[in-house]
Amino acid sequence: MAMCCPHSRPISTEYAPYQEAYVKLVTETDILSALEQQLRQVVDEWSRIDSKTSLMRHPPYTWSLNEVIGHINDAERIFGYRALRFARGDKTELPSFEENEYARAAQFDFCEWRNLIDEFQALRRANFLMLNNLSDSAWMNAGVAGGHRVTVHALAYVLVGHVRHHNNVIRIRLKQPKAVLA
Repeated sequence: MAMCCPHSRPISTEYAPYQEAYVKLVTETDILSALEQQLRQVVDEWSRIDSKTSLMRHPPYTWSLNEVIGHINDAERIFGYRALRFARGDKTELPSFEENEYARAAQFDFCEWRNLIDEFQALRRANFLMLNNLSDSAWMNAGVAGGHRVTVHALAYVLVGHVRHHNNVIRIRLKQPKAVLA
């Protein structure tokens, strides 16, 4: 259904300055295809990691891979929720979230590795379907989250860039020989 924005890149006024790092990681111009392709790619990569490895901590990083994927899931849910609210024209200012507090409260190291992957699949699929069904005009709807204006269009890029950022770190970590079990 959507035609306009899924095929163009957001401009810097569409997102918060701290989100620039995520948006820059997305080189694709068809964000819907990028969302779908990334889902297949990361699930394939993560599925090759065993549950013992998922609990390891690789200095200087402080989170286990379970915690990283749990954080990705929290962010996927929150960014998707923001996109939904703004796409529907909701003007309510939304709060930021403190990722370290969320990770501590969630205790992701007690979660099954496969369940965390399955959760990501469900969240990404739901976000993809919601975004795919937007009207052209809804893509440019904006709201305020964490004190910054952001468009639905930019949030789609943030979804891809956020996962890409963390998956790049996971790849680096898995090449490091020294690790400590959580």
